Amino acid sequence: MTKNCTMIALACVASALLAGCQTAPKPLYQWGNYQPVVYKHFLGTSPEEQVSLLEEDVEKIKSSGNAVPPGLYAHLGMLYFSMGKSDLGLQELLTEKKLFPESANYMDFLINKTQKKEQ
Repeated sequence: MTKNCTMIALACVASALLAGCQTAPKPLYQWGNYQPVVYKHFLGTSPEEQVSLLEEDVEKIKSSGNAVPPGLYAHLGMLYFSMGKSDLGLQELLTEKKLFPESANYMDFLINKTQKKEQ
């Protein structure tokens, strides 16, 4: 084996070893129970149970310094509206709108829709 081939082989082995030590990137959002709760919503689970799980998740996510995923506050807000807690529902929809400006049009639509129902 020539000296060049040995050097190339060593470089390949070294790069493979370094690539194996790379850590996975940190996820952008911490999802917690959000996805199973949405599934339970479609199975007809009580809004109270869903709210309890989501509120617990929000606290855990915030305390760990991670980001709440998009849609969680909106879902929580709609659950509050379904329970007759309009003030809390509105607060959650506005939180979703603030944290995820790309959802502003849809949050405005939901806010207007829920306010018309109350009149």
